Amino acid sequence: MGRRESPLDPEAGPVQRFAHQLRTLRQESGGITYRAMAERVEYSAPTLSEAAAGERLPSLPVVLAYVAVCGGDLEEWERRWRQAALEEAAQPPRDDGAVAPYRGLARFEPGDRDRFFGRDRLVGELAELAKQHRFAGLVGTSGSGKSSLLRAGLIPALQDQTSPTARPATIRILTPGANPATAHAHALIPMKGDGDTWVVVDQFEEVFTLCQDPVQRKMFIDLLLTALQPGSRVRVVIAVRADFYGHCADHRDLADALRAANLLVGPMNAEELREAIVKPAMAEGLNIERALTARIIADVDGQPGALPMMSHALFETWRRRRGRTLSLKAYEAAGGVHGAIADTAEQVYTHLSPGQATLARRLLLRLIAPGEGAQDTRRPAHRAELADCGPGPADTALVLDQLARARLVTLHDDTVDLAHEALITSWPRLHTWIEEDRELLRHHRALTEATTSWGRLDRDPGALYRGTRLATAEETFTPERQTHLTELERCFLTTSLETRDHEHRQAARTTRHLRTLVAALSALVVLALSATALAYSQRQSALTAQSEAVAAQREALSRQLAAQSVALLDSDPDLASLLAIQAYRTNPTREATTSVYAAGALPLKNHLNGHTKGVMSVAFSPDGKTLATGSTDRTIRLWDTATGTKRTTITNHAGAVDSVAFSPDGKLLAAGSSGRVQLWDIATKKARAPLTSRTGKFLSLAFSPAGEFLAAGDGKDTLELWDPATGHLQTRITVQAGQYGPVTFSPDGRTVATGTNEGTVHLWNTATGESRKTLAINNDVIMVAYSPKGDTIAVGTNDGMVQLWDPRTGTSDGRMTGLRTPALATAGDLSSLAFSSDGVTLAVGSSGRVQLWDIATGKARQTLVTRTGTVSSLAFSPDGTTLASGSAEQGPVLLWNLATGHPRKTITSLYGDSAVSPDGTLFASGDGEGNVEVRDVPAGMIKVILKANRDQDALVPLAFSPDHGTLATGSYDGAVKLWDLATGKTRKTIGTGGKIVALATARDITQSDVESAVSAAYSADGTTLAISSNHKHSVTLWDTETGKRLTTLTANAVTSLAFSPDGTTLAAGYYDGTVTLWALTTGKPRTRLPGHTGAVATVAFSPDGTTLATSNMNTASAGSGHTVWIWDTATGRTLATLTGHTQHMTSMAFTTNGRTLATSSADGTIRLWDLATRHTRAILTDEVTSMAFTPDGRALVAHNKNASIQLWDTALPGVTETINNLCKAIHRDLTNEEQTAYLPHKPAHPTCPT
Repeated sequence: MGRRESPLDPEAGPVQRFAHQLRTLRQESGGITYRAMAERVEYSAPTLSEAAAGERLPSLPVVLAYVAVCGGDLEEWERRWRQAALEEAAQPPRDDGAVAPYRGLARFEPGDRDRFFGRDRLVGELAELAKQHRFAGLVGTSGSGKSSLLRAGLIPALQDQTSPTARPATIRILTPGANPATAHAHALIPMKGDGDTWVVVDQFEEVFTLCQDPVQRKMFIDLLLTALQPGSRVRVVIAVRADFYGHCADHRDLADALRAANLLVGPMNAEELREAIVKPAMAEGLNIERALTARIIADVDGQPGALPMMSHALFETWRRRRGRTLSLKAYEAAGGVHGAIADTAEQVYTHLSPGQATLARRLLLRLIAPGEGAQDTRRPAHRAELADCGPGPADTALVLDQLARARLVTLHDDTVDLAHEALITSWPRLHTWIEEDRELLRHHRALTEATTSWGRLDRDPGALYRGTRLATAEETFTPERQTHLTELERCFLTTSLETRDHEHRQAARTTRHLRTLVAALSALVVLALSATALAYSQRQSALTAQSEAVAAQREALSRQLAAQSVALLDSDPDLASLLAIQAYRTNPTREATTSVYAAGALPLKNHLNGHTKGVMSVAFSPDGKTLATGSTDRTIRLWDTATGTKRTTITNHAGAVDSVAFSPDGKLLAAGSSGRVQLWDIATKKARAPLTSRTGKFLSLAFSPAGEFLAAGDGKDTLELWDPATGHLQTRITVQAGQYGPVTFSPDGRTVATGTNEGTVHLWNTATGESRKTLAINNDVIMVAYSPKGDTIAVGTNDGMVQLWDPRTGTSDGRMTGLRTPALATAGDLSSLAFSSDGVTLAVGSSGRVQLWDIATGKARQTLVTRTGTVSSLAFSPDGTTLASGSAEQGPVLLWNLATGHPRKTITSLYGDSAVSPDGTLFASGDGEGNVEVRDVPAGMIKVILKANRDQDALVPLAFSPDHGTLATGSYDGAVKLWDLATGKTRKTIGTGGKIVALATARDITQSDVESAVSAAYSADGTTLAISSNHKHSVTLWDTETGKRLTTLTANAVTSLAFSPDGTTLAAGYYDGTVTLWALTTGKPRTRLPGHTGAVATVAFSPDGTTLATSNMNTASAGSGHTVWIWDTATGRTLATLTGHTQHMTSMAFTTNGRTLATSSADGTIRLWDLATRHTRAILTDEVTSMAFTPDGRALVAHNKNASIQLWDTALPGVTETINNLCKAIHRDLTNEEQTAYLPHKPAHPTCPT
């Protein structure tokens, strides 16, 4: 018998799958050996064996010989081989470390300047034009290279300017999108500095293709043209497709500006093409056959818009290279300039499954805006929109990934886009799809934009389709065509149709009433009218109309400002907050209120203004009440952290204050400046004798945890340990490896760590001054921080990376190793590190932001945008609720509130199932022995223990009565016991005849989990208990006083139950995705609430019973499985849908006033929803199984999956308090530039009085 073949994974790729099929054929033919096969054909046994090895695709002759010996169908196997060859060709190139010299269909970016060739002349002309004119245009056909010219040509040229006035203060590049004025108004605000702020607008034609709002379009163009104003300090360059140049003439001022300064992008000449072909390859050490260069020039010359096709053909040729040579043969195999794009696209498309191919068509067509009198254009789409196009988000992600790997689409954080519009014209299949569905696409794009606006306005009825647009949509999107729509689009269309029908019925009733009224009053009206009355009426009507117009304008402006605020929350939180406040002051619309609350949820707590130069060090006092800040303005300031006010300023320093540190007892403050350490007595504010060093300068200070040492480092080669009590030098350590950064003590004070610029971290013995251990970091170390737990050292290196090391073993544990600092990290971008007092969080400062990382998982939890330049210093307050950040540039010290989302109290050592009483004052849980412990939540003390027979009762599910005087417990033997919590004794036992596994809710149970699952709920007065038995598909009502059965309601498999507060209605959620409201007086269903896409997880009544909240447990759905529905219990209509959770709900609870709804999810968060605005007010981090609000609504009692109960602060400030808090934190008003950009006129009153 021959040697056994190595195992093969047929899912590893087309080659492996083909080899597996060959092996299967050989086995089915009797398992003939390769030696026997070789005797029948002219190929050796090793050659035949290699054909099925799965390492490479064999040649076709070898395959046919292999198949012939095994009795296979030669035509069928030739087809299979060709299929595998096509799939293998479509596979991404193996990563051999080589860098592709060509971009394919992707545009060049500023970082690609070293491989951008052939446009030197045009770059120079554009740069000169833009310097002479504050507004300039770049015009060219699609595919002429405008985007690359801007990004890899103009921007690097501007950055190379040496003159401070000629070099831009900043360069902002953007594409307009659907709402350009809202999204980009802030980009026109100039940055401080000597040079101008340059705004580069790529794909300006989106103003006409994607932006459907004429007001937005005009506002955006007007904003760009403000660059022409004298003293604007802004320069604008736009790139527009030639076929949209005529559209620019519709705006007179824009036409004038372009007439004065525009540059036409023509085709490259032969020499420029040669540079673009040859020089990128030469830069990577590659050779190009002369015949290939000549062939490409001949194919491209005179062809409009051929550059992306050339780039893609070169990229595919490079993929097919042999050695270091790009050949004409490889070029032809790739399909050449005119066929490479189509070949690549066809290879990908034809190897998709039928379902994937259908999905790919839907996705690609959503990425196209059909032209009207112009060429078709690409349309970036949000991932959330595309996720709903297929059977599930995973299917969509898989198809998008295959398209992206072939470079047909580009994937961004939130959007997906065609790699280039050349795909539209160069791929016949896509072009055919567009032509077949052009009219449908045009209507679909309009529907998508309208749906997006409707969603952005919180489903405002005023944003629905009406009139002709609705009639057209109804005719276009027939039921069979609605498969093309997302769930939100279908909801928008359905709601529009329902609203129209309702309005028609209402209008008909009104017409009938008016006819009767007119007939009765017409005579009286004629007699009563007089000229005076008529004139007065007309005047009042005019005044009313004028007032309504002004009110409408203010309302529109308020909504616009609110939308702009939301768009800026991540990038510019201060400006976002000011716009939210101005929106509310303009008109307190629901959108304005929502934006204020969203800004109020931002973590910024306070600006501490006062220093006139950069702040190099910040330090909290041990009690957290005082913050010390040291600055290059030669001062130290002490701040009250509660109020943000300055307590005192310490001056008389000889130079910049590079470091400050409090002693552990808080009595001393050490400050390093100009070669000495000054110790200050905090109580008297008097200086002690300075500690003078011969090294020249102290850049870093740190007290040991016990206060016996003060470590002072000069950042070069010396570390000194001083006795702060006597002022005597204890130890001097020479750091021979070179310059080092901050010093840091271990928690026990026995070790001090320093990092060096030669890639090492030294751990020094503080008693002897000798080295304990050296950590080899292999990169320049600029930051070192010891964890308060002592088991971790965070090391920041010069390449912007952070590593976590175990100081005990001297090894890196892998967590966060290779972590890159946020946003455009470059060498030296990392600037500060700090651990939280509990060692759970690491703060990493860089340019303009701070990221908070979870040490346990190595994942980023939160990003804080400072916008104050390089974050030079960070410090956590002792309780971990506040973070202070200082900037090396002049700017305020920022205090960040980290307390949001932290419980104020935790009760641990709980076991098993649990329940919280309706008023949140009691908590019940199993003790693991079959008993139940009932605890007082505020005190955390055990109130009563309910004794049970462990073997028989095996208590699992629990539920409190509304008056929390009785606890219901379920057991595996089918009994429900009612316990008197005053005595700890059983009041009644109800035998259900079923195996009880859940009481009060069964959100995690499906029909297949157990043979009989039970859900239960108390009526409001506690006299009735409803219990559902899923194996009988019924709900039984029991009298809790007598233990007798009252009635049985026939039902489906029940998953959750809830009584209305008045006890007349029972809400039952079912496994089939419906909710039924049962009228208990008749025992019949009153209302059915459909629409859930999976089994109903939770149901909860509001305190007044007018509203019902529901959710489902469909974890496969991209959106609806994570949705909360709010229903009107009287009409059964949906009032709102709340989205934000990323997994299914586990519990819900209303506050007693019904204004706030808490929802917990398997995604590990609790969201507090403001039901007036239907937006999230706060997010708490915990995975909760049950919860309830305290009666005053100021706290939430929640039981989590870790068997502990936590008490959360939920007292949320109102709008006025939120605005006051924001103004206090921001400490400024809108600038003149910001008012010009966002407001039609200067406001009568300050947005935030300072």
